[in-house]
Amino acid sequence: MDNKRTIKIGVYGAGGHARNNHLLNLTRLEDVEVVAVCDIVEENARQAADDFRIPRSYTDGHEMVERESLDALWSTVVADARSDGVEVAAAEKGVHLFIEKPQAMDMEVAYRIDDAIRRSGVFSTVCFRERYRPIFQEAKRLLQDKEIVHIRFQMISDLPARLPEGKTPRWDGALELRAPFFGWGPHALDYCRYMSGLDMIRAQAFFHHPEQYEAPLSSSFNFTMSNGATMTMTFLSASPGQPTGEPYFLFYYEGGYLGVHNYSYIDMNGERVFTAEDFNPWFEGDRVFVEAIRTGDSSHILNDYPDGLYTLAPLLAGWESARRDGEPVDISTFMRR
Repeated sequence: MDNKRTIKIGVYGAGGHARNNHLLNLTRLEDVEVVAVCDIVEENARQAADDFRIPRSYTDGHEMVERESLDALWSTVVADARSDGVEVAAAEKGVHLFIEKPQAMDMEVAYRIDDAIRRSGVFSTVCFRERYRPIFQEAKRLLQDKEIVHIRFQMISDLPARLPEGKTPRWDGALELRAPFFGWGPHALDYCRYMSGLDMIRAQAFFHHPEQYEAPLSSSFNFTMSNGATMTMTFLSASPGQPTGEPYFLFYYEGGYLGVHNYSYIDMNGERVFTAEDFNPWFEGDRVFVEAIRTGDSSHILNDYPDGLYTLAPLLAGWESARRDGEPVDISTFMRR
């Protein structure tokens, strides 16, 4: 493996998210060249190419993958766009895949990508960036010998936008860009999995979605965990923010609890045990994946695409439960190919 060779990257999706994070990081890494960028909105692709001195821009992802000689593809498009098979085509060409969350809006699309990755043997990851953040790694270490009995995640934010007169809420892919449970739900589920070492095996969810709003005011998910413990994940859009002192993540174990307070500190049974320093997990995730490609060693990648399916499935199973008025969903059955 030539550790000095230039890694050639294509970026699929050139909105603000890609420009403010991944493109910024990739163009700062040594021996990395973003050779092409693609966005269905031509102006976005051209603007990104101009801003980051990228040689070529496209509006068709398949054309970019076919014409360019890429080592890796960063897929930063919305999940609903991945049904077009660009990631599958890239993997089949031997292109390594870095994919933003959520990976897909249904498991069939996710499995098509997963099958292509497994057949080709390319490296893959889903951008669950906070796995690289020291505070989450420390929480994982502190919990490793604890018998967890319940996990609580909650995120509270302001009211969503109101729909124009005559419009009604949509429960399709449009929710991906509007509902907090799609925006942060995959992260919450993944970091609960990462810190606890447990998987979700059964899902039930209820949404409160008044018709005048573009997204639910509350989304309440309930899970059974692989050790028999319970978990709740709540997104509430009603007030300006999280109550003072309330952690986002709270792990109850036999004999006590551990709270992860945003990216600031960890407390155990009311005593602060870890205080975080500034850290950029976006940069670290991008850097680690590039280094894996350069060296041929994927051991430092903290999750791959197949593992990410065990984060995606509970989210989609909960969404399905809510559409069935709270009918519980067995996740292993839901994941069955």
